[in-house]
Amino acid sequence: MGTTVAEIKDIKKSFGSNNVLAGLNLKVESGENLVVFGKSGSGKSVLIKCLVGLLEPDEGTAILFGENVSELKERELNLVRKKVGFLFQSAALYDSMTVRENLEFPLRDLKPKTNEETDALIIEALTNVGLADAIDKMPSELSGGMRKRVGLARTLILKPELILYDEPTTGLDPITSKEISHLILDIQKKYNTASIIITHDVECARITSNRMIIIKNGTAIAEGTFKELAESTDEWVRSFFK
Repeated sequence: MGTTVAEIKDIKKSFGSNNVLAGLNLKVESGENLVVFGKSGSGKSVLIKCLVGLLEPDEGTAILFGENVSELKERELNLVRKKVGFLFQSAALYDSMTVRENLEFPLRDLKPKTNEETDALIIEALTNVGLADAIDKMPSELSGGMRKRVGLARTLILKPELILYDEPTTGLDPITSKEISHLILDIQKKYNTASIIITHDVECARITSNRMIIIKNGTAIAEGTFKELAESTDEWVRSFFK
């Protein structure tokens, strides 16, 4: 196995009387796609927020690239977060900006680049998601699947070591969902990124996962490959794959 890039140890998180995470453990190795599977409201998105320090867990530890997230000062945390890419459900594009401007945006914090260097990075990122010809379009001119691809290109432009995908295929038709799932796999192979993929899309999990965990009542109740979990003797676990 590679080195551990992210780990959650015994994390608990409640909102009032709602216990969302109840002693959750997971780790992801470099170059690995880990799928986190569970019903809506099972705490999948909360665990990502705890991992990157957007939420403070009530108990437990989140570790990113060997650093205890809760012990980092804001500046240190921001440096660690720069190694992490996010793909949100909505793709989170700026509607008033062209595709090119959306991809320029994350480059603003980096050391100054020439226009030629910036253009080369943008074209490389768009080419990797099959959308080089959309560079001057507005998000409103793109389909849902194309917007998702542009969101992924914007994530890739900073060459992250870990990508967090939050329901990457939600709202897409089955054919586009499959395209996005294969794209996640292509990105893993090309960049050797580690990924945590939050989904309840069985086909996305089948295509993208090296390993899966299933969350129930705020804790991981099963772990294994897609095949192992689909053939589990536990009827509740197996029910996800029908």
